[in-house]
Amino acid sequence: MHEYPLQLRWEGSTASEFSRDAVASTAGKQDIAVSASSDYAGNDSRWNPEDLLGASLATCHMLTFLALAKKLRLDVRGYEDHVTVTLDTVEKVTRVTKIRLAPTIRVAPGTDAAKVREMFEKAHKYCFIGQSITSEVLMEPVIEEVR
Repeated sequence: MHEYPLQLRWEGSTASEFSRDAVASTAGKQDIAVSASSDYAGNDSRWNPEDLLGASLATCHMLTFLALAKKLRLDVRGYEDHVTVTLDTVEKVTRVTKIRLAPTIRVAPGTDAAKVREMFEKAHKYCFIGQSITSEVLMEPVIEEVR
């Protein structure tokens, strides 16, 4: 078992309009300024929970994919994901219903694009963040050869 402790700090008063700004921190790492999105009276210059969920899934998926690619000796040379997190109201509850992962995966010339795509899809099975959420995950990779 592995544990990852962190702190979330907020100060203010809910007696009237209040700030949604807070700071997430953990030992040995840079603090992260967090808030709600402006849709929920927050501060769009800070990371919101939806951003962080999308970033967590995308990072876990990428790292899992890269490990699988290395194991199969696929020469991946770049990875740039464009992630979209969708909030929707379902049965009167707002939740993250869908997360779209749309990376451009750059590979060495002659790399088997079908195998790259297969490993990208397989990564979802082994990504522990992906296995921990109930949202639909759309996977739409584009594979490009680069020199």
